[in-house]
Amino acid sequence: MIELERLNGDKFYLNALLIEQIQSHPDTTITLTNGKKIVVKTEEEEVVKKIKQFYREIGLYGMEHK
Repeated sequence: MIELERLNGDKFYLNALLIEQIQSHPDTTITLTNGKKIVVKTEEEEVVKKIKQFYREIGLYGMEHK
C-alpha cells in the first residue's frame, strides 16, 4: 500500500498492485486495473517513487536475474 493525498488534503492508502496507469493533466490521475480513476494532489514522480519503493519492499523490484 502507498500513501497518497487527495486534492482536498485527505490522506489515504492505495494498493499499488492495482495501478495500471498514471498521468498528469495537470492533476495526477491514477487509473486502476478495474477502470476506476483517482485524482490526487501527490505529484506523478512521487507516486512512481512510492510504487517502486513498495515493489522493493515486497520483492518485486530491483531483483537480480540469474
